[in-house]
Amino acid sequence: MGASDPSWFFPELGVPRFFRRPPTHELILTDTTLRDGQQGSRPFTVEESMAIYEVLVRLDNGSGVVRDIELFPYTRKDREVIRRIRDYATYPKPIGWVRARLEDLRLVKEAGLDETIVLTSVSDYHIVHKLGMDRETARAKYLRAVEEGLKMGLKLKVAMEDITRCDVYGFLLPFLDEVLRLAERYGVEVGFKLSDTLGMGLPFVEAPLPRSIPRLIKLLLDDLGLKSTQLEFHGHNDFHLVVANHLAAWVYGASLSNCTLLGIGERAGNCPLEAMALFHAQLVKGSPLNLKALREARDLFLRMGFHVPVFYPILGENAFRTKAGIHIDGLLKNPAIYLPFDPEEVLGIPYTVEITPYSGRAGLIYWLVKKAGIRDWMALKGDPRLDEAYREILSLFEGGRTEPLSDEEVLEILRRHVPELVEGIEVWEGR
Repeated sequence: MGASDPSWFFPELGVPRFFRRPPTHELILTDTTLRDGQQGSRPFTVEESMAIYEVLVRLDNGSGVVRDIELFPYTRKDREVIRRIRDYATYPKPIGWVRARLEDLRLVKEAGLDETIVLTSVSDYHIVHKLGMDRETARAKYLRAVEEGLKMGLKLKVAMEDITRCDVYGFLLPFLDEVLRLAERYGVEVGFKLSDTLGMGLPFVEAPLPRSIPRLIKLLLDDLGLKSTQLEFHGHNDFHLVVANHLAAWVYGASLSNCTLLGIGERAGNCPLEAMALFHAQLVKGSPLNLKALREARDLFLRMGFHVPVFYPILGENAFRTKAGIHIDGLLKNPAIYLPFDPEEVLGIPYTVEITPYSGRAGLIYWLVKKAGIRDWMALKGDPRLDEAYREILSLFEGGRTEPLSDEEVLEILRRHVPELVEGIEVWEGR
């Protein structure tokens, strides 16, 4: 049940159940942890930035699936990070992220980068109220910046900020058509980044434009004739839909999914890179990603002082832990009953249980199997001494306890009731 085999979710189908067939276009991850993630959390030191980049390099595993990483070129520290990353590894490739200004584009060149994101705000909220312009003035400003970048020999991705609140036919498509004309004139290919800046996007093809991510993707592919590899989606999680929107963008034809480690970013954050990495492993047969690097990412962020919520999917402490006796009983019979994949094999994260009133005798049996190496767990089911041990546990919680028992406490209880089963157990790894 390896990470490179998409059957590890639903082996009877070979692909996840919610897909009739997997996408045929290339599926690519891009990272903005050192840009949007840092901007929305706290400034990282050069050393922290390099540690994050090194985790991404290990996740990519030399494959180019984690294609690029966005960086600001504005501060001395950011330029030092760019300098170090430039010569570190092939992937993720460092690229810039700048406003549509000539002086910003020059910073990209001075930093030694050959590719950059260029920010172009496409909703009237931004054009009128942020920039204080009318549409024609904004369009001309953006096009001048794009042309200057092309003249400099930069490879460009045009980021369409606030695309899910734009006038698709009145502004967006005419503007993009002119960008494509410029690209044709200079004989280069330009990429386009759909930025769902406020997380307003919806993952449903039935939703209207500009809110529907599938319809936006299909429109740019069909009406403008763009290739999947020219389209990148960047979402925010203001309404808990960021992973669904990123997955919809992938499925409907945008190759590039722009994420951050642990989903850090502005306000409610960006799309968690770890989620899309797991979907990549499901959708791409033989996915080369080293998913165990995701646990390294979590441990790094914890050392950096970040808080990972206990119930955070995939990397939270409770993601592969249960306290429910019904679940524990199922795990004893077959781990696949309550595990979508083997977290230890795929992520290097073991599945654990905690002992509470709701873990039942099954919790004690599972503890003995894992900690004492008991093989014949079925024989334990009829042992009345475990009933006595469980009643002792119940009495603790009936007396007002609310926290799960530690391994030390479980061991002491079992020593009183089934001493021969835990003989010699003194030290072990924690939960």
